[in-house]
Amino acid sequence: MLYEGGEEGTMNVTIKDVAKRANVAPSTVSRVIANSSRISQRTKDKVREAMKELGYHPNFNARSLANQNTKTLGVVMPNSANKTFQNPFFPEVIRGISSKARELDYGLYLSTGQTEEEIYQEVQNMVQGKRVDAIILLYSRVNDRVMNYLYEQHFPFTVIGRPYDEKNMDITYVNNDNYRASKMVTEYLLLLGHERIAFIGGNLDFVVTVDHMEGYKDALENAEVAVRNDFTVFHEELQEGGQEAVIDLMSLPERPTALVVADDIMTFGVLRMLDEMGISVPEDLSIISFNNVLISELSHPPMTTVDINIYGLGYEAANCAIEKIMNPEIETKQVIIPHRLVKRQSCKKNEASISTS
Repeated sequence: MLYEGGEEGTMNVTIKDVAKRANVAPSTVSRVIANSSRISQRTKDKVREAMKELGYHPNFNARSLANQNTKTLGVVMPNSANKTFQNPFFPEVIRGISSKARELDYGLYLSTGQTEEEIYQEVQNMVQGKRVDAIILLYSRVNDRVMNYLYEQHFPFTVIGRPYDEKNMDITYVNNDNYRASKMVTEYLLLLGHERIAFIGGNLDFVVTVDHMEGYKDALENAEVAVRNDFTVFHEELQEGGQEAVIDLMSLPERPTALVVADDIMTFGVLRMLDEMGISVPEDLSIISFNNVLISELSHPPMTTVDINIYGLGYEAANCAIEKIMNPEIETKQVIIPHRLVKRQSCKKNEASISTS
C-alpha cells in the first residue's frame, strides 16, 4: 500500500477512504497529494479537509519507491556545518529554501562534509544513491568540482551565486549583482570624501569575493584613485577573519579612512578589534558591509550595509530546483535578486579630505 494514515483507535485510513469522504475519484486524491496544477484549488481544499478529518497522512517514502523520486532537496554548504552556521547568512538562506520546500511537501537533506573532498563524496552519494531529486549549492567556488560533477551528470541543481565560467556552463542560478553592489558602496564612500578606501574580502576561492573585488577596483579606477595592494586583504568570512584583517590594515604607515568589508560577521570582528585599539567608528574610520543580517543593526555603531535579501535567494533557489524536477526540459534561468543600501551609523564624511579640497 502506497499511503498510510489513521487516527488513534481506528484502522489505517486508505486513499480510497479519503476519496469517498471527499466524493472524488482516488486518482484525484493522488493528484492533490502531488499538488498537481491540473486540480482546482476548490477540489484541493475539499480533499485536504477530508484527509484532515480522517487523520490521513501520505507515506512519501513508499510513494517515492513507486514514483522513483524522494520529494527531497539536497542542500550543499561550502564547508562543515559547525563552521558555516557561525555566519547568519546560512541559517537565513536555508529558511528561504525550507519555506518554498514546505509549500510543496519537499524535505531537505543537508550536507555534513567537513572538507571539500568529503563534500564532493557526499554529493556523489546523493546523486548515485538517488537520495535527493535535486541539489542546491549554497555557494559558487572558482573551478568547483561539485558544480562540474553535477553539470556533467545532467543532475538537476541550482546555484546560489553564479558559475565562474558562465560562458561555458549553462547553469540555473540565483544571485545578487555583487559586482554592482560593491561598486555602489565604494562610490558611496568616495562621495563622502574618502580616497584611502581598503577592501577586506572573503576567501578568493569564492566567486562572490571575485565580484566584490572587481566592483571595488572599478569604482576606484573610474574616480582616478589608485588601487593599492596593501589596502586589499582576504580572510575567512568569520569574526576572526575580520579581526586579523584590521590588524593588517591598521599596522600600515598610512592607514585607510574607510573600509569595504565582505560581510557583516567579518565587520563585527572588525568593530571589536577597532574598539580594543581605541579607533572610533565612524569618527576615525568609516565602514560599509554586505548582507544586512540581524547583527548589523545590533552592532555598535549599527552597520551601514547592503541588504541582499538572503531569504529571497533561498526561496528562489528552491523554486528553480523544484521547477527542474517537475520539468527536466525547462530552460536554464538566471534570477537576480535586487540589493539595496541600508544607511546606518558606521559611515560619515571624511572631514580632513573635504577641508583640504
